[in-house]
Amino acid sequence: MVREPGVTASAPPTASLGNRPPPGPEDGRSPPAISVHDLVKKFGEVTALDRVSLDVPSGQVLGLLGPNGAGKTTLIRILLGLARPTSGEALLLGEPAGARSARARVGYMPQDLAVYLDLSVQENVELFGRLYGVPRARLREREQEVLDFVHLTERRRNVVSELSGGMRRRVSLAAALVADPDLLLLDEPTVGVDPELRSEFWEFFHRLTHDRGKTVVLTTHYLEEANRADRVVFLNAGRVLATGAPAGIKSRTGTENLEDAFLRLVRESALGRA
Repeated sequence: MVREPGVTASAPPTASLGNRPPPGPEDGRSPPAISVHDLVKKFGEVTALDRVSLDVPSGQVLGLLGPNGAGKTTLIRILLGLARPTSGEALLLGEPAGARSARARVGYMPQDLAVYLDLSVQENVELFGRLYGVPRARLREREQEVLDFVHLTERRRNVVSELSGGMRRRVSLAAALVADPDLLLLDEPTVGVDPELRSEFWEFFHRLTHDRGKTVVLTTHYLEEANRADRVVFLNAGRVLATGAPAGIKSRTGTENLEDAFLRLVRESALGRA
């Protein structure tokens, strides 16, 4: 997959899907996995999202970057249909955010552990598969596939409470994958894990997108790990500062790392509002 070097605050072009079924539009491009236009979310006098617009191409890893309070989790909650925007539009896989018809095609891994500690690894995956409506005849096969994928097959009978924190995060990822979703929304999936497991997670993400044509959107405040994303979106105080490939953003800002790029963008944004 070729990463585009440019940086833009407008909708990015979609990407080729390789061996996936041919896209529908006549221009040969697939519709974006996520399309957000002028999204606003207010909590009383606090504006959590301020006219956010972005498109997420299918078959890519997109990182939503920004400090705590930037609006990342609020955006994820709106995309999942767990919160309603004050105004604006959000589409997932061509359906309105939260639409029942799209739910089975979306996997979600929250920041907090969302599996049952008193169940085994396999029991957790089976439970989530049933909740997602995976047919019984298919469920056993999917259990094996996702446990192999996250390297937990040998731990399948272990109760989750017996596992390390990193392995529990793998169980959460397996639960999000069991329904074979086209789109994964991951809220701080690497928070609190050691560097080795963080690197392993990114390998998982790229196997999902580059090898299987899935789309992965993840939030993180670890800016440097986002160099491994195909595209990133910088959020600050509910506003989009920039979108683009990591290399393009660093080139545009004249910086050597994403943290310095973010700080420069914040200063530019403040000057523009002054």
